[in-house]
Amino acid sequence: MEEAGAAVATAGEAELNLSRLSVSLETLESELEARGEERRGAREALLRLLLPHNRLVSLPRALGSGFPHLQLLDVSGNALTALGPELLALRGLRTLLAKNNRLGGPGALPKGLAQSPLCRSLQVLNLSGNCFQEVPASLLELRALQTLSLGGNQLQSIPAEIENLRSLECLYLGGNFIKEIPPELGNLPSLNYLVLCDNKIQSVPPQLSQLHSLRSLSLHNNLLTYLPREILNLIHLEELSLRGNPLVVRFVRDLTYDPPTLLELAARTIKIRNISYTPYDLPGNLLRYLSLASNCPNPKCGGVYFDCCVRQIKFVDFCGKYRLPLMHYLCSPECSSPCSSASHSSTSQSESDSEDEASVAAHRMQKVLLG
Repeated sequence: MEEAGAAVATAGEAELNLSRLSVSLETLESELEARGEERRGAREALLRLLLPHNRLVSLPRALGSGFPHLQLLDVSGNALTALGPELLALRGLRTLLAKNNRLGGPGALPKGLAQSPLCRSLQVLNLSGNCFQEVPASLLELRALQTLSLGGNQLQSIPAEIENLRSLECLYLGGNFIKEIPPELGNLPSLNYLVLCDNKIQSVPPQLSQLHSLRSLSLHNNLLTYLPREILNLIHLEELSLRGNPLVVRFVRDLTYDPPTLLELAARTIKIRNISYTPYDLPGNLLRYLSLASNCPNPKCGGVYFDCCVRQIKFVDFCGKYRLPLMHYLCSPECSSPCSSASHSSTSQSESDSEDEASVAAHRMQKVLLG
């Protein structure tokens, strides 16, 4: 059994483990240079280098020359304030673990990162437990990234450019100060796991329903009071974590309503009465406006709406155990929603009317965590 502080080189696995040595950077430099020389004469290239918990304040210079085939680098649990230019020499690096350091200030990432070979090779990046207040712009150019972890930082927002990471499968942003989810997050076609827990998020944009590959969505410990009804379109979702949110526990109705304009009233009349028209009958701006009509979700109502609608909370059963508040929209306050009525006697009817949606959703949702 090797002692915790000993250097371990496993030839068969092409791994060099220099974890927890707690030595000076100069001593570690010498060790890496010696190991690099050994590897140059060996048949097998070093693929994995483990340097966690060594009190490093900068990357060893030896990384810039002796490890061209390195695929995994772990420098977690050190005192790094910057990842220097040595990182750019690791042309084949696939996994970079740099969690629990002091990264986050100006120059925390090397200049030219977005133009380096890492832009095409790096697939896993873990920068959790650092001091980033915003997602560095250069990270948003790493088009090969499949896993990005920035949990436990000081992020205030998610940039819209997150949609550039089209290969992303796992995004971990828990434990920050994020207040809003940008709609562009819904443009990640390969995303399977999205973790946004322990933030200050108050609402979920309906565009997240475009994440057709999503299997797990963690939203616990936020400020959510409802979810968009479009979340039912996440057909592959297996786990939804919502505990620790101020989700409403009884029926809540919000009838804040601005009367429709004359333009909308006229457009509603045309749509509801199926008044025929041709492109030659109306100006282009009115034709475009008419094309924006949304049908009222109440199956007992044949109404439509354009800019003016009533927001309302509707409860939908999941797995026969939990009732989730979903936001939906009605065409007017007078519209009788299938999930609501002024009298208490309609409560059972409200619940039975939601069973149609519940039966569709129950088989999709394997685990809903509310408590």
